[in-house]
Amino acid sequence: MAVPTKKLHLAAQRKFFDRLVNRHVIVINPAATVRAERYSVVEGKTPEIKPDQVAKLLTSIDVSTKIGLRDRAVLAVLIYTAARVGAVAKLTLKSVKHDGSQYTLRFSEKGGKSREIPVRHDLELALLAYKEAAAITEGSLFRTAAGKMEKLTENPMTGIDICRMMKRRLKAAGLPGHYSPHPFRVATVTDLLEQNVELESAQDLAGHADPRTTRLYDRRRRKATRNIVERISLKGLSRQD
Repeated sequence: MAVPTKKLHLAAQRKFFDRLVNRHVIVINPAATVRAERYSVVEGKTPEIKPDQVAKLLTSIDVSTKIGLRDRAVLAVLIYTAARVGAVAKLTLKSVKHDGSQYTLRFSEKGGKSREIPVRHDLELALLAYKEAAAITEGSLFRTAAGKMEKLTENPMTGIDICRMMKRRLKAAGLPGHYSPHPFRVATVTDLLEQNVELESAQDLAGHADPRTTRLYDRRRRKATRNIVERISLKGLSRQD
């Protein structure tokens, strides 16, 4: 198995034996002193979707239809809140709140956590345009479509539905099809850090419990590395190569 998988298995065994110790089934935890292989990740493997690709994707959507308004709103929520796709799929009309000065979205994240994120102005307009066109008065916020008809059902979109929708939109926009909703989180975190936003603030937005996880989303180092190698002045390769 890969080293990360081994570490996960070892952590599970430690927790299991620790429970047995707490219940006085055994005296000591036999896995407590087992040393795992060292494994360090400086940068995550999730690809980063570029800002110009984000702009091209959003502007390519035909918003003269309900489905177009829905898809733009879904993608905009993913981009401008850095929420996980599963949390976006769970949004209901009650998740959209107005406190008298601004709209907020309340997300139900993994681990039973609940987070409330302010809605920026352009995202607010996209959400309200979709809500009005779809005439949603209760229940799930983002609904599935009835076949190829421009009609929304009462069924909520799942995370898989959102992923498939994004693939279709990427293809229609002429963008690489390997992207999924998760790269939006990478792009958003990197964009904030490039603007010198504190790591803790980006961590809070992404909903990470550990700042080390947020650092894995930071792609600034990759850009700096590319900038450095392009400045190497040693000659030898022709432009045709």
